Amino acid sequence: MSSDLDAYDTRILAELQADARLTMAELGRRVHLSQPAVSERVRKLEASGVITGYRAKVNVGALGYGIRAVIRVGRAEYARVVQLIQETPEVIDAYNVTGEDSWILQIAVIDVAHLDAVVTRFCLLTETSTSIILNAAREDNPMLPARRENIRPPLVKVENA
Repeated sequence: MSSDLDAYDTRILAELQADARLTMAELGRRVHLSQPAVSERVRKLEASGVITGYRAKVNVGALGYGIRAVIRVGRAEYARVVQLIQETPEVIDAYNVTGEDSWILQIAVIDVAHLDAVVTRFCLLTETSTSIILNAAREDNPMLPARRENIRPPLVKVENA
């Protein structure tokens, strides 16, 4: 689908990721399209699965969760981990991954005692490793269509001759 997206679609995606509450009229004004034209493009982006939804971003700290943490979960029976994730409301994001760990979870908890209680549930399944998030350098980065020409080559180490 990304090859079918033109400059207007890319701009629409950038604007909606910055502010999903824009009216179609305001979105059209920002991308220099009429309201009916921009509405049709948004409808097509939704129908094709490029836009999968709209939601409010919530500050978990304002909800009383003083600690965010990452739990790395080792190898365990897949279904048991999925069930525990579903039963644990503190889990914000859960990723099944490759490498030494099988799962990476982001959680939000009230305090250290709450963190201990949540981590203990996962420790009963397998080994875990936990890191408290001090701050986020980047979250919810807007994504635009992938383009091969935007890939930078790796840095090459120059040896002394």
